Amino acid sequence: MSSEFDQLYREVILDHYRNPRGHGVLEHPDAEAEGQNPLCGDEISISVAFDGDTISDVRFEGRGCAISQAATSMLTELVVGRDAAEVARLPKEELLDEIGIPLTPVRLKCALLG
Repeated sequence: MSSEFDQLYREVILDHYRNPRGHGVLEHPDAEAEGQNPLCGDEISISVAFDGDTISDVRFEGRGCAISQAATSMLTELVVGRDAAEVARLPKEELLDEIGIPLTPVRLKCALLG
């Protein structure tokens, strides 16, 4: 990675980590899920609301490294407004590609937690 790209990558991660989008809990979610990475202790809880088949809102709470928190923040932005079945069929790696964050194999587990 070039140093300019490296810097941009760090800025995007830190922005989503410090100012997470979709952070919080939905009052009356239609679905909920929890994930945990036992190797590093990262934890994420996600709640989802639907309008028909469309994801209308996603909220998360959790604790963990900047990668797990930032990736989940970005995923909440990515999936709102999309068809739930379409999102469910996407491989997690494809969602990460859409976010555009290159990850080392060690950090991939952190990002896939969300």
